[in-house]
Amino acid sequence: MIHKAVLISFLTFVFAASAQNKKPLYDNDYLTKEFHQSRRTALIEKMPEGSVAFFFSAPEKIRSNDVEYQFKQDPDFYYLTGCRETNSMLVIFKDEQDVDDALTHEILFIQDKNIFEERWTGVRMGRDSAKKTLGFKCTKNASDFADFKIDLKKFKTILYTDKFYDVPDDKTDRGDLASLIKHLKLKIEISEAKTNLTDLSLIMAELRQNKMPEEIVLMRKAIKMTCDAHREVMKALEPGMTEYQSQAIMEYMFKKNGSEYPGYPCIVGGAENSCILHYTTNRRKLQKGELLLMDCGAEYHDYSADVTRTIPVSGKFSPEQKIIYNIVLDAQMAGIKKCIAGNDFRDPHKEAYKIIGQKLSELGIIKNPNEAIKYFFHGTSHYLGLDVHDAGLYNALEPNQVITVEPGIYIPAGSNCDPKWWNIGIRIEDDILITTGAPENLSAGVPKIIDEIEALMKQESVFNLIR
Repeated sequence: MIHKAVLISFLTFVFAASAQNKKPLYDNDYLTKEFHQSRRTALIEKMPEGSVAFFFSAPEKIRSNDVEYQFKQDPDFYYLTGCRETNSMLVIFKDEQDVDDALTHEILFIQDKNIFEERWTGVRMGRDSAKKTLGFKCTKNASDFADFKIDLKKFKTILYTDKFYDVPDDKTDRGDLASLIKHLKLKIEISEAKTNLTDLSLIMAELRQNKMPEEIVLMRKAIKMTCDAHREVMKALEPGMTEYQSQAIMEYMFKKNGSEYPGYPCIVGGAENSCILHYTTNRRKLQKGELLLMDCGAEYHDYSADVTRTIPVSGKFSPEQKIIYNIVLDAQMAGIKKCIAGNDFRDPHKEAYKIIGQKLSELGIIKNPNEAIKYFFHGTSHYLGLDVHDAGLYNALEPNQVITVEPGIYIPAGSNCDPKWWNIGIRIEDDILITTGAPENLSAGVPKIIDEIEALMKQESVFNLIR
């Protein structure tokens, strides 16, 4: 049985937030309609002359039979609208068009209200509410688009991205996403208008790679939640735990602090699994002397964190683990120093790769530095934002971009080196804000220096008290 004092301690931990000032019933820190309006204005400025652009919401995805995955909005669509519903489409005109006797740059076709469906899956916004909540002057029901008259011949270019290939089609619903896509393609075919399926993605990448201040606020929150979760797992971890128990603590902390869900499936790999980049099975029991690699990030209001730490299951690194760990750490720190506005996006990777190659060759694990790709075979950086691998052009770094720096070394059993290095897989990843000066490490709240990790792992976690 759980001792009363332990139970009280755990409940105090769980409900500590309730002792703070009262919070509103629902979140009130979403991006504002003015933010999304400003992004549509920025898009219009970059669109080619005489063009029209079409954006679709994400489809619902079936997990099994009639069970759906939790809905995740298409990032471009959300960025421009703030709409979190499927079966919707945004039309953006470079030049104002006369729609229903009023000039407008935009039309939002939003999924129809349906009282019966809303009893099962929640209230739908509907076109009237979309005007007030999302700030659109012109809204229509999605079912209106099939018969909507639009002269596509007069536009020099029709911009859209044909990225949905497995959209469920309800033949009885003229307003579902499949119908919107089908009728757009039909209207294009009839009009014989010129289409462009590539430039819109480039324009959106250029817009989204540089974060607005409101976005950085949300990203800081997601990253703070992630750091808190990593710290708690460090304190709780001990031999005999499983990968999934470590994952459970991580994801509990995400939820406790307000995250809707992880930004991506948690990678929690011990021993040989630490050498698998995207390992997500997370079923292994962890033993003394092994390493645990945790690549996990909370998502908050659609913005994702992405942080990786590698820690010793027993709370103390072995000599061999320390050597490889410090090589990765040195490479990461050198890569972060290259995160300067004006540098090429790939400069952090080049610097990290150079250091790892030099150090591994000095240890005799590889014959020369050029062979580092055997044990460091992925890129060091990617953009971060609405997607964990966010949109961007991968050119020169610019202020207000957020990128990861995540070098790693992975030496699986059977590698052509001394067996003492086998099953050492280490990755260290931080989320870096590019500024006009020195880079800012947004995820510095979770330790990565060996002494600091080992010191934190000596602390007690409430999760150790309830087993």
